[in-house]
Amino acid sequence: MKNIAFLLLLALLASCGQSQEKISPTAILISNVNSIDVRNGSLLANQQIVIDSGKIKRISEEIQDADKYTKTIDGTGKYLIPGLAEMHAHIPPPSTHSDRVEEVLFLYVANGITTIRGMLGHPGHLTLREVAKEGKIISPRIFTSSPSLNGNSVKTKEEAIEKVTAYQKEGYDFLKIHPGIQKEVFDQVVTTANEVGISFAGHVPVDVGIRHALESKYASIDHVDGFLEGLVPETANVKPTENGFFGYAFTPLADTSKVEELVSLARENKVWIVPTQSLFERWFAPITSEELLNQPEMKYMPTATLENWKIRKNESINDPSFNEEQWVRFDSIRKLFIARLNKDGHGMLLGSDAPQLFNVPGFSIHHEVQGMLGAGMTPAEIIESGTINPAKYFDMEDTFGEIKEGLDADIVLLDSNPLENMAALKEISGVMLRGRWIPKEEIEEKLAIVAKHAAQN
Repeated sequence: MKNIAFLLLLALLASCGQSQEKISPTAILISNVNSIDVRNGSLLANQQIVIDSGKIKRISEEIQDADKYTKTIDGTGKYLIPGLAEMHAHIPPPSTHSDRVEEVLFLYVANGITTIRGMLGHPGHLTLREVAKEGKIISPRIFTSSPSLNGNSVKTKEEAIEKVTAYQKEGYDFLKIHPGIQKEVFDQVVTTANEVGISFAGHVPVDVGIRHALESKYASIDHVDGFLEGLVPETANVKPTENGFFGYAFTPLADTSKVEELVSLARENKVWIVPTQSLFERWFAPITSEELLNQPEMKYMPTATLENWKIRKNESINDPSFNEEQWVRFDSIRKLFIARLNKDGHGMLLGSDAPQLFNVPGFSIHHEVQGMLGAGMTPAEIIESGTINPAKYFDMEDTFGEIKEGLDADIVLLDSNPLENMAALKEISGVMLRGRWIPKEEIEEKLAIVAKHAAQN
């Protein structure tokens, strides 16, 4: 009996201690929210989530003394997802006015993007990465590539060794591969990158080819680059340099029975894929520049940029080699690859290539989502590609990518369920950026300022 009484006393003391637990004056409570588990696509209803010091401190079904939190966000009827990652972004060059750079970064955040992978690096982006990390500007977490490694910037093995070594020492997160590199120089890039410990990603140079690229273990291949060319039989005796826009010219020769071989190579060599499908459904697609220019998000881009996009778009569509029937076949092969690489490849990463033609930063991710849906991916798979998969890619599952205790508080609060309708990703109630809450009203106010500045430029 004494032992039972003692245990009851301990339980009572513990209960009292819990009810009297001191609540941090900086803690934020998100109450009664539906949280999405991005690992399995399940929904956790009525969660109580405490944020403090930029971290997710507690997740529970019940919480005591809720009225004592100095800031509470009512999540009733709303849905919580981790912040999205735009895995093929472009950060403006340092020659761009700092105000415009900050506005571009805000456009990403305004659309629930809390991480970006910059795909054309510059020394100034290393500084910007740290400024963003310190929270001095409203910006997603930044990962940045090196300056471009291409056929003009690395012509010899010696240049490859020199530049790869330098970029690793300077602190770039990875190397950016562009077209034009000769195979023996590319192989030296790979050898040196492996020696100094830096990954590489991007395009597949024609002289390298998709099979050798996959076997060389890219961290990611973007745009599904090189895959269509890999379907052309050797008996066709084509000139690889005549492949056109990402293999478009070879579309009539493509043998889709070869798809599974390439998917298997991607899986075996653990190569992630960033589709950037929106690029092929907007820029290189049978849609007019006028229709694209009439889309609401264009008001956030400077007038001069829009005019340049219009010219380049019209040039591509008016090219004699372009015809809609071939584009339809080209697009169907791309979607086949996306579907198969998603199901049986190593994994997919969400990325739209913004700001590329008519891909407005942040807003373009919604077009990318539609492209992935069109390729047969499910809402849960797409959300996974923009949350936990990027965390796996960067080996930072202990930092971001899901709603979990101890991780950074990068969170997006939505008005409806994205698992039922991906248009919910546009219905943002607020974004939390490493613990900093930015409500819908503030987002709309800042967007109006960005639009005003764009119209003036």
